[in-house]
Amino acid sequence: MAWSQRIEQALRVQRDSARWRQRRTVTDNRVRMLTLDGQRYRHFSSNDYLGLSQHPAVIAAWQQGASSAGVGAGASGHVTGYSRDHAELEAALAAWLGYSRALLFISGFAANQAVIHLLAEKQDRILADKLAHASLLDAARHTPAMLRRFAHNQPQSLARLLAAPCAGDSLVVTEGIFSMDGDSAPLQAVAHHTQQAGGWLLVDDAHGIGVTGEQGRGSCWQQQVKPDLLIITFGKAFGVSGAALLCDTPVAEYVLQFSRHLIYSTAMPPAQCTALRAALTQIQHGDALRARLQENIARFRAGAAGLPWPLMASSSAIQPLVVGENAAALALSARLAQAGYWVSAIRPPTVPPGTARLRITLTAAHRPDDIDGLLEALYDAAG
Repeated sequence: MAWSQRIEQALRVQRDSARWRQRRTVTDNRVRMLTLDGQRYRHFSSNDYLGLSQHPAVIAAWQQGASSAGVGAGASGHVTGYSRDHAELEAALAAWLGYSRALLFISGFAANQAVIHLLAEKQDRILADKLAHASLLDAARHTPAMLRRFAHNQPQSLARLLAAPCAGDSLVVTEGIFSMDGDSAPLQAVAHHTQQAGGWLLVDDAHGIGVTGEQGRGSCWQQQVKPDLLIITFGKAFGVSGAALLCDTPVAEYVLQFSRHLIYSTAMPPAQCTALRAALTQIQHGDALRARLQENIARFRAGAAGLPWPLMASSSAIQPLVVGENAAALALSARLAQAGYWVSAIRPPTVPPGTARLRITLTAAHRPDDIDGLLEALYDAAG
């Protein structure tokens, strides 16, 4: 079949199965409010959990950084793109999270791909939680190592896989808080089984960093686990973008020497690093923001208890309301939009077939009337 035919067939299947993805042009995004196509909505699909993308100190830091260093790094960090701003941010992150080193990446996807691609060789194996993020699973599939997936958040399932013989090393991969279900990994048990088998543990804490643990240090800190490899991202609670790998010095040097994702990519703008330093300060002193977020989560869950759609067991900012079929999830999302509430419908392959859902995300910026209004719109749609 020719490429053009394959493309047409794939697009037809995507439309017919109600999986069609469509980008919408946003003209204004204020965390709790969103404007697109001239319509203003209360926004419940943002990962900006603490509202820091709109924080005056973070904005001012980016502006100041751009004024002093320009708007781009100009080169790879291995050439001339690594600035004092990058070095200071890496040092601050390492000290905050208790690691020897931190390395910056342009995105969380790039960080996960870089680390897994670099470490896993043919004799090794990767044991990943079944619901791990696409960036982790895609990276694992594209290595020569064997990929096995253990049952979601089931340490005994992991233990059985680890008990099987392996000629090389074992890399266990999981998340701190899962992006689609909003539940937390049992990191202590996962770490215990990994250590017993002599493996390494990689935790992607994209949705936990900044919002859980002392000073927002994340899921691993909260559960008193220190993985060999910790990935944090800056597009959620930090309110900016980018990512970092936290690790020991030998691993950091190995990544710097051999990671194609670092060697051949332009470094993030120094001004972005100054904004991230400001966001880190807000996170470290952000107990009031985290408390407000927890209050909003509790308010929503209490109000949603009587809805006909099951609300998944999540204590995080991610509150998935499982609708079932793709078309029904899209219809419910559209009904909420008509009422002035923007909530994205998440469909396969992002989630398993038959579990299409509204992925409702709460932030510290939401007000009680925002949440009450969303609940009222959901109950109206259910009636």
